[in-house]
Amino acid sequence: MSDKKSSSWTLALLALGVVYGDIGTSPLYALKETVSHGRFEADKVLTVYGPVSLMFWSLTIIVTIKYLLLLSRADNQGEGGVFALYALLRQQAAGLSKRAIGVLSIIALVGAALLYGDGIITPAISVLAAVEGLYVINPDLPHYIVPVCAAVLLLGLFLVQRHGTVRIGASFGPVMLIWFFVLAVLGLTNLVKRPDILAALLPHHGWIYLIYERSEALHIMGTVLLCVTGCEALYADIGHFSRTAMQRSWVFVAYPALILNYLGQGALILNNPTMVDQPKFNPFFQMAPVWSQWPLVILATAATIIASQAMITGVFSLTQQAVQLGFLPRLKIVHTSTDTRGQIFMPQVNMLLCVACLALVLVFQESGSIAGAYGLSVSSDMLLSSILLFMVMTRVWKTPTWMAAIPVGIFLSMEIGYWLGSLTKIRHGAWIPLVITAILWTLMKTWRDGRAILVKRVTRQLIPVTHLVEEVKKNKILRVPGIGVFLSSSSDGLPLVLLHHLKHNKVLHQNAVILTVRFEEEPYVKNADRIQIVELHETFSRIILRYGFAEQPEVMRDLTAALKKQGITKLGDISYYQSRELLLTDGKGRMATWRKKLFVFLSRIARPATGYFQLPSRQVIELGIQLEL
Repeated sequence: MSDKKSSSWTLALLALGVVYGDIGTSPLYALKETVSHGRFEADKVLTVYGPVSLMFWSLTIIVTIKYLLLLSRADNQGEGGVFALYALLRQQAAGLSKRAIGVLSIIALVGAALLYGDGIITPAISVLAAVEGLYVINPDLPHYIVPVCAAVLLLGLFLVQRHGTVRIGASFGPVMLIWFFVLAVLGLTNLVKRPDILAALLPHHGWIYLIYERSEALHIMGTVLLCVTGCEALYADIGHFSRTAMQRSWVFVAYPALILNYLGQGALILNNPTMVDQPKFNPFFQMAPVWSQWPLVILATAATIIASQAMITGVFSLTQQAVQLGFLPRLKIVHTSTDTRGQIFMPQVNMLLCVACLALVLVFQESGSIAGAYGLSVSSDMLLSSILLFMVMTRVWKTPTWMAAIPVGIFLSMEIGYWLGSLTKIRHGAWIPLVITAILWTLMKTWRDGRAILVKRVTRQLIPVTHLVEEVKKNKILRVPGIGVFLSSSSDGLPLVLLHHLKHNKVLHQNAVILTVRFEEEPYVKNADRIQIVELHETFSRIILRYGFAEQPEVMRDLTAALKKQGITKLGDISYYQSRELLLTDGKGRMATWRKKLFVFLSRIARPATGYFQLPSRQVIELGIQLEL
């Protein structure tokens, strides 16, 4: 029992670095943005109590209750995230109409696209906000120094991704533990100077403040949202950390540290109301004594880099899941550690993230300018997760509709406010996540629709296996020494690559195998269900390898095991055959011509199945096949 407890506490420490890095660095800019954009008046304590109250209750209701108490229970074999929820609800498809399944697919696509937006914006705003502490140390610093420093740090962060983070990852938890300790100490030292700020914990101050703001109330909600950024990453990381460990790290470390820090910032503003009018107003760094500001800037920068690293890693994992669920084309994946599971690097994704982050930093140059873009992406994610949570509660947990509507209604009442508030910032950067989401949604929808058209085309051309088996039995096909493995996307019929091989080469290997790698709509597949062998005839078989969408396919390992069961041990004699599709856009598929051309482009950049499954390249033979979309 003691070992389990110590393991849970160890996971809780690691969760501080991976799960709470994003939300843990929000004090750098959240209260600053809210107070700056509100109707601050030095003689009205409400203009300080209100923002602090709204942040306290946002952290309590959204993070503690929604994500850690409710949504964390909506896991799929221990996995969280939008795709895990999508797959979980698809498994309950017997109770869903076709329209509901279609809506569910759209929600999953949009949710995934929004998470990519988070992955772009989080590193930019976090690192920029940390480096802005230099303005507190030297207010006369040239304005270009901060964005250039942030850009250099981000560039370095993306360049080291290829080497993996398993070595430095062990330090994430301890560094963030120090960070949260500093947050708590800074907040407490200022809180004791104005203990009356504790009144801000009463909920009515938040409501009265929104009424006081009148037409700016929605705008304020859009900035209050910044204190709960990172919630979707929190839910997506359930599979890496136990629910208990995540709750412990939040309740005992992150939550009290954040509350104390926001209270401390509020107390500082009450004591020095004129600071709000300063050009480089930054209550977080101004809470610290002068002697500690340099170390604080360094620590804040380290914390934001950790938060950015966690988000980048999350985008890699999300992309891998999207590929294996058929939402994106196969992309190159590099496994950066042979010992640690899930340590992957995706060069194409990393390059796109790097370019996008650097562009944000160099164009906007201030964290406040990017804050508007950040809010809309996060609030949209929250709305979608609440809708999916309601579907899980009613469809999976069988909770009565009226009972599920109560907590979800409370969540939505706040999240709709966040979302509408973020919409008010369309002209101030909120269009960025909309553009990112639209582009990524179009890519994923086009790829999924295009693959569906191709599956129909291929299915129509499939020939029953019995045709070839009869030919083999009658010795009408010449057999040659060796092993031929023919890749097939379908577990039925004969693959086109095998038919083309017979047409052109007129022979069949002495041992012939049709190999299908299938990704299921569940995170993990039991080892007992991994390999399926179907004997079609003597020395002619079909092997089906099944994987969950959250697993890393070990095709060579499992194929070798399957072949050994059949008495085949000379793996050096294997030739792998796969089709190289030549796609034409003049078919009758129900897609616009421009989308067909986009699908053809995506197909060209997609990694071949043999490369994605890490089959030996010198033993791979590709045969061209022409298909019409």
